Formats: sequence, C-alpha cells, structure tokens
Amino acid sequence: MNHKRVERLMRDHNIRCKKVKKFKKTTNSKHSYPASEGRFQRRFNVAEPDRVWVSDITILRT
Repeated sequence: MNHKRVERLMRDHNIRCKKVKKFKKTTNSKHSYPASEGRFQRRFNVAEPDRVWVSDITILRT
C-alpha cells in the first residue's frame, strides 16, 4: 500500500500518529580532558591590528 494512501485514509478517519524525535548528539561536557584557559577574560579591546585573533569551534559529524 502506498504511503500517500495511508496518509489519506488516516486523515479521513482523524487518526494521528505519534512522531518520535531523533536524538540529537551534543558534546560531552563531562569529559576528563583539560579545558583551555580564558586568556583574555572577555576583554577584546586591542590597541593594534592583528594582535589578537579569536575563533569559534564548529562541531562536524564524522
């Protein structure tokens, strides 16, 4: 039976399915690796150009 037919029949009879959300993996915050130190203490005012560079870490699925 085609899924479109099933959808139509369910809609005609007011039958709803329960949707299950996929579990989303996140980073492990309870790891035993050392964390980097906060070198700039949130002070990003720099007098010279190219003196301080900052970046963000993007997590890519492997």
